[in-house]
Amino acid sequence: MDSILKLDATAQAALIKKGEITPLELVDLSITAAEQLNPSLNAIITPMYEEARSIAKQNLPDAPFKGVPLLLKDGIAAYKGVRFTTGSTLYKNNIAKYDSLLVQRYKAAGFIVIGKTNMPEFGMLPTTEPTEFGATHNPWDLDRTPGGSSGGSAAAVAARIVALAHGNDGGGSIRIPASCCGLFGLKPSRGRNPLAPMSSLVSGLVEEHVLTHSVRDSAAVLDITGQPDPNAFYHAPAQEMLFASILEQPVRKLKIGYFLGKPGGGSVHEDCEKATMLTVELCKSFGHEVVEMPFKIPFSGKTLGDVFGTLWNVCAASPIAFYEKITGQPVSKDLVEPLSYAMYQAGKKVTGSDYELARQAMHRIARSIAEFFKDIDIWLCPSLGLPPVALGSFPQNEANPMAPLAMASEFAPTTAIFNISGQPAASIPVYWNEDGLPIGVQAVAKMGEEGTIFQLSKQLEEAVNWQAKLPSLLKDIETRNL
Repeated sequence: MDSILKLDATAQAALIKKGEITPLELVDLSITAAEQLNPSLNAIITPMYEEARSIAKQNLPDAPFKGVPLLLKDGIAAYKGVRFTTGSTLYKNNIAKYDSLLVQRYKAAGFIVIGKTNMPEFGMLPTTEPTEFGATHNPWDLDRTPGGSSGGSAAAVAARIVALAHGNDGGGSIRIPASCCGLFGLKPSRGRNPLAPMSSLVSGLVEEHVLTHSVRDSAAVLDITGQPDPNAFYHAPAQEMLFASILEQPVRKLKIGYFLGKPGGGSVHEDCEKATMLTVELCKSFGHEVVEMPFKIPFSGKTLGDVFGTLWNVCAASPIAFYEKITGQPVSKDLVEPLSYAMYQAGKKVTGSDYELARQAMHRIARSIAEFFKDIDIWLCPSLGLPPVALGSFPQNEANPMAPLAMASEFAPTTAIFNISGQPAASIPVYWNEDGLPIGVQAVAKMGEEGTIFQLSKQLEEAVNWQAKLPSLLKDIETRNL
């Protein structure tokens, strides 16, 4: 591996600015890494290598990330003229007709997109194993899931193909793969990043951002992309200071709550508990006040599940219904995966009043969670209920098409609640278990307080130095090259 690919995006951009490497040279390094590693990973499903090289050869305007390669998840973020599949056979030949506003902002920031990454069909599962494109493999253990639904992006970043990659998160789809792949993954506050030309998605459950090695990259990108969209349905609280600037400020003493179990009740794997307790001890060593604080709100786990399930079933039904509308042809079972078809059928049964009642309940729940956070700055809990599980742990079959959802709730029990609340939440890579697998810890802050998460995460980054850790796939390659 070239040492330049082990740098974060901020450092890569600095090398370009100093003239120590050109955009074309850096893009070529990433493409070479992709060609070497992607056959093992299956992270990139739509290469854009020649277009990327063409852009890199141009006289590029000065921008913060001028010439830095980026990968786009193949969902929500559209790139004009490039295939846009959402992980489904239905859309395998679909070509985007526009750049989404987020992609426009990536381009304006100087990023050069070199390809699009794999995802589960319609983003419905916390693993990346779509029937159409095949499974993405975790570079820490090729037999394990990289998580989902931004699993292709996470695997590529963990393998140092690129320093960062786009993802989106409607139930944990940035934080889950960040935990599985040893990355920093922030879901911003509701309405922080633009979804245009859509005004919102799933009534505000979904947010977009990037998966990164460094905290400073995540903060710097959010400063660029997280500017207000005047036509958006939701608006995050205004920033008083750039997030990158907040990272340079002294960290005040924080009041931090933590819980070792699942927000809805029950325990997690002992490795996930160990990761959380390690984080607790580190936070105490930084001088923060840390207290155990079980998650308590006046809503049952069943209510939370019913609200999220109603909204998510409608979300799953939408791309299939849209396909039927534009083609005039019904979608048969053989064109989509069993889970997608079952959720489509369930979504069609949701009435307008059902959906509106679920949306109102979502906001009532969000207000009660905000009350829970009124006396703390950060709440810590395990990012996941289990370490990265084996590929094939979410089998689909027509006899029991909803079965993967039971495993999903066991694997990722702590993330979706904060899509409901809209708060910023991040998975922080603080721990590796005895099998060498990364285990993330989730940090959640008040609405609009991404800066607090960034500051605490930076302290943890300096203590753990997770960027120095390389996945087994890269260690094997470097050993062979010696």
